Amino acid sequence: MANVLTFTFLFAVSLTSRVESCSISSSPYVLVPQTIPAGYQVTKVTAVGCDPNSLRLTVKDPSFAVQGDGALTALTPVSMAFGERTFSVSAQDDNGPGGEMEVHLVCQETQKKTNQNGEVLLKRTKRRWGPAPINIRENDQGPFPKFVETLVSDSAVNHSVFYTLSGYGAADSPFEVFILDEDNGDLSVTRALDREEISIYTLKVSAKDKTTHQERDEPLNFQIVVDDDNDNAPEFKGLLQLSVSEQTKGAVVGMVQAADRDDQNTDHAKFQFRLLSHTAYFNINPETGVITTIANTLDRETEDKHMVTIEVKDLKGTEGGLSNTATATIALLDINDNPPTFTKTAYTATVPENEKDKLILRIPVEDKDLPDTPNWISKFVIRKGNENGDFRIERDPKTNDGLLYVAKPLNYEKSKNVKLEILARNQAELNGTTAQWLSVPVDVAVTDVDEGPEFSPLNMRIKVKENTPNGTVIGTYKALDPETQKSDGIMYYKISDPGMWVNLDKNTGELKVANTIDRESDLVQDGLYNISVRAVDSSTKSGVGMVTLVIEDVNDNQPVIPSHLVLCEDKTDQLGSVLVVAEDRDLSPFSSPFSFNLLPEYKDAWSVELFNATAATLKQVQKLPRGMHEVPLIVKDLQGFGEKQTVKVTICQCQNGVCMAKKSGVALGPMGALALFLPLLLLLLLFLVLALFCLTKPDKIELEDAGYGAGILLPSNTEAPGEEVDSSLIIGTSMGIDQAGKSSIKGSTANMGWLQNKSMSTMGGQSMHDFGYQTGMTTTNVEEFSSGQYGQYGQYGQLLGNGMEYREHGQDNTFYETYRTNELILQQKIFSMGTEGEERFAEDVIHSYKFEGAGSDAGSVGCCSDYGGEKESFAFLDSLGPKFKSLADVCTKS
Repeated sequence: MANVLTFTFLFAVSLTSRVESCSISSSPYVLVPQTIPAGYQVTKVTAVGCDPNSLRLTVKDPSFAVQGDGALTALTPVSMAFGERTFSVSAQDDNGPGGEMEVHLVCQETQKKTNQNGEVLLKRTKRRWGPAPINIRENDQGPFPKFVETLVSDSAVNHSVFYTLSGYGAADSPFEVFILDEDNGDLSVTRALDREEISIYTLKVSAKDKTTHQERDEPLNFQIVVDDDNDNAPEFKGLLQLSVSEQTKGAVVGMVQAADRDDQNTDHAKFQFRLLSHTAYFNINPETGVITTIANTLDRETEDKHMVTIEVKDLKGTEGGLSNTATATIALLDINDNPPTFTKTAYTATVPENEKDKLILRIPVEDKDLPDTPNWISKFVIRKGNENGDFRIERDPKTNDGLLYVAKPLNYEKSKNVKLEILARNQAELNGTTAQWLSVPVDVAVTDVDEGPEFSPLNMRIKVKENTPNGTVIGTYKALDPETQKSDGIMYYKISDPGMWVNLDKNTGELKVANTIDRESDLVQDGLYNISVRAVDSSTKSGVGMVTLVIEDVNDNQPVIPSHLVLCEDKTDQLGSVLVVAEDRDLSPFSSPFSFNLLPEYKDAWSVELFNATAATLKQVQKLPRGMHEVPLIVKDLQGFGEKQTVKVTICQCQNGVCMAKKSGVALGPMGALALFLPLLLLLLLFLVLALFCLTKPDKIELEDAGYGAGILLPSNTEAPGEEVDSSLIIGTSMGIDQAGKSSIKGSTANMGWLQNKSMSTMGGQSMHDFGYQTGMTTTNVEEFSSGQYGQYGQYGQLLGNGMEYREHGQDNTFYETYRTNELILQQKIFSMGTEGEERFAEDVIHSYKFEGAGSDAGSVGCCSDYGGEKESFAFLDSLGPKFKSLADVCTKS
């Protein structure tokens, strides 16, 4: 049974070497100890059909190495704990594709025993039954079922067993790919396998007793490895859209990639790329698939895209490999290898003189490069003829043409023709070409236009001294006709002369001094004064020029010193000093350095010393009292021009350069105290007199008729507080007695309508408001009473008028008689005055006035004009005088 198992291990082989031009020959399965020591020779491989001079043997396991003679040895100790180790060994020379084979290391475990004589007995240990992985090539054509391997358990020696198979590919889907003879353990495959669908099958076989159906051995897990067959052609992956700049050689275009479903560890997935077209322009690396250019003749303007056919083949491109083809699109990127070109060899343009910012010529260009890129966008430069900046050129963004403008007015009389040279280029520099930027000549003709006169020079400077006498001729400013170069018929006018300093002769252009020229005037800036002049010819065309007066200085200003200075006393009682600074509006040599001199009579108290060119120090010679001192100084400029000036010097104690406030005490004697209290005493006395006057009520008010109503002050009611005023008087002022001797209660003055709505002027300083007007007084019932009727009511008779009553007190009707007397006098006077004409202008006469018209701010003029309004006016109180107001204030307060 042991021989059968041994045969099983050695017979289950998987040859992966291929018949190549250079290949390896050796046993693929090698028995090795459980631990392989370092330096142990596992096996020896033999290269077949290889060039010995360029042969290279490699091992894809870092624990092993292959020597030059083919010996495969272990570099480090290797443990075979898992029972098997697989790696590949490959051979390669310079003649073509190489070969590769897999080496399977299988552990053969032994146990050492000795006999009675101490001799070692070799005996195979009882091991778990199980072969190495079984390899089956895919796409096997049968016939099926086809025997694969025999699986035998050691328990079959002593027991009658049967075998069962389970796992993926047997009892599990896909079902019955593999079947097992339950009696003898023969494993068979029922159909062709596809590695690309399932590359490894893991199965489990069990040995059971035929009688008891019990497990006689541990179940065995084993694998069936499907060896790859080259049944899949490689396919390109990714977009085959590549690009490269035109006119470039050796540039990388891009890389193409391919994929194969076959085993990646075999030559079935090792590709080789090849170009089938456009080999004159491109090349491809057969292993990496990188495409590069091989010529600089690629021209985008001729052909902007190239459709390149590419082939990929597995088995490294050898005979029998599977292949596929695809088309890659290679787009050429534009470079600036074409300069813009002009459509004409020369251009002409015409422009009238004196015009500016006008388009005079459009210059089209052509460019073969990609539109709307820096290689195509044009840029124009005026290379010659524009030294004065008379022209400018721009680009039309829509058409890429050049637009030539005249930037400044041209003068036909100076230049009738201008020759320009214009260069056309791109934003980007030229690349990949020997061509140069092109230029074109442009002939610009200037046409004549009738122009206005022109001043020459346009800005004339005239030197003149300030204070030059009026009428002095300082120069002539003329203009010429550009066509005739003459000034006949040209008139001259001033446009601006801020100080009116100059007169201009309109016929000759002669300039004369009209008013005093002052260099120190605010109209002069840096000694310059500008006058603008207009020249007008016979055709009303005009030209403008400017005359600048360069005003020379004269010594017309003397030095000036401050009028007041502060001299601070020294705390150490030393004599103080102050700095006197002079100013002169003239220029040198008519100004500083200045001289300062003191009058002789002041030298005992003061001295003056020169501090610098414009200042001097004024010092005390002796101690002077505090206060203001006037010090005369004679200050002169460098030319001796100057006079006496007086500076007021205040001597005081200072704080931060400012005189401190004086601290003084005032002591008042008895008379001073009396003077302070006297106004208070007088004011108190006045209050007492007014209070006494307000509290005193006369029993009767007698009115004397002097023939006029001026100057009579009638007792009147007050709104508040009014306790001291006799309220009975209010009724009297509200009652009227008609011609028949009847008395009546009148309504409010706002509703009386006296004198047929005529206004009444103020009488004797009092308006009619003083006679019976009471705010808010309204009478709804009017009753007339005769003198006889009045008596029959007795002493308690009442007159109803808005809640106001009149009563007789006892048998004394003096108040009533007084009222009737005054009422009759007043009625007669009013009637008499109403009949007077406007010829009388006395102040005590009531005048009637006509309506002043709508919109008057003041309304009617008369004193009683407010009677017709809805609201009463108290404006008359504002004109009663200060005495009446004081009396009213005192009465109100009391």
